[in-house]
Amino acid sequence: MSRALPKYDRRRVAVIGGAAAVVLSGAVVAGSALAGTPGGNGGAANARTLAAPGTISCPDVASRLPAVPASAKTEVDRNLNLLQTQIQEANTRLAKTVGQGGPDFVNNAILGPLKDKRASTIDRIAIAIGRTSTKPTGLDTLAACTLNTGGAADTGNGTGNGSGAGNGNGNGNGNGNNGQASGNDGAQAGGATAAGTISCPDVASRLPAVPASAKAEVDRNLTLLQTQIQEANTRLARTVGQGGPDFVNNAILGPLKGKRASTIDRIAIAIGRTSTRPTGLDTLAACTLTK
Repeated sequence: MSRALPKYDRRRVAVIGGAAAVVLSGAVVAGSALAGTPGGNGGAANARTLAAPGTISCPDVASRLPAVPASAKTEVDRNLNLLQTQIQEANTRLAKTVGQGGPDFVNNAILGPLKDKRASTIDRIAIAIGRTSTKPTGLDTLAACTLNTGGAADTGNGTGNGSGAGNGNGNGNGNGNNGQASGNDGAQAGGATAAGTISCPDVASRLPAVPASAKAEVDRNLTLLQTQIQEANTRLARTVGQGGPDFVNNAILGPLKGKRASTIDRIAIAIGRTSTRPTGLDTLAACTLTK
């Protein structure tokens, strides 16, 4: 007797074999796709990194500090916390501005302003320690950060215990000049440029009577407001033609507003220590471009 399968059995075997091959091929394709997909928390981290041109890394400040006096601990912790917040905000801006501006956009709009903010915050830390102990030196070298195109952000600035805005009790940004500011700290400092000049509301004229105990600190911060405008106008002149339509707002006016808000707040705090703290000064932080 012939062992050949009947014709209908041969057709059934062929159909079943073909279906099995299709299923097996699908499994191989699915397996390959899953093998290339990160899982768990690692996948989320990779997705965050790849969504931006990189992350910002900054030198660790906490590990470079000497023993912190008990009287300064709260203020130091608050400013260490602020350093972390500044890095997080810079990384958020970095992710949101992918593809914007020219080759110097990240340096001008993100790393430059971040360095300035960190320098002020680190200076406040040094001043706080120096009130009751030896003021640490060399911390200013830790202000500059870098763009790391292959790794996660390094916040490395201690955990801190405070959540305040980091204004502290001292002048924070003293420049050694205790002279009085001129009557109009926002008057187009820095001269005209091809791009225009930056004008800011006058703060000095909006202040109440300044107590004698606060005068030196208030004058110092009014002078700092002038310096900030001059620096912004210098940057404005040097970056003519750079970036897109929002470059000036993102790289100059935005960071200037942040600096002015902190400085104005320090003025209000200084007055409020021995008198009624003035309110509404925060509305004077924003500046405009006059062409």
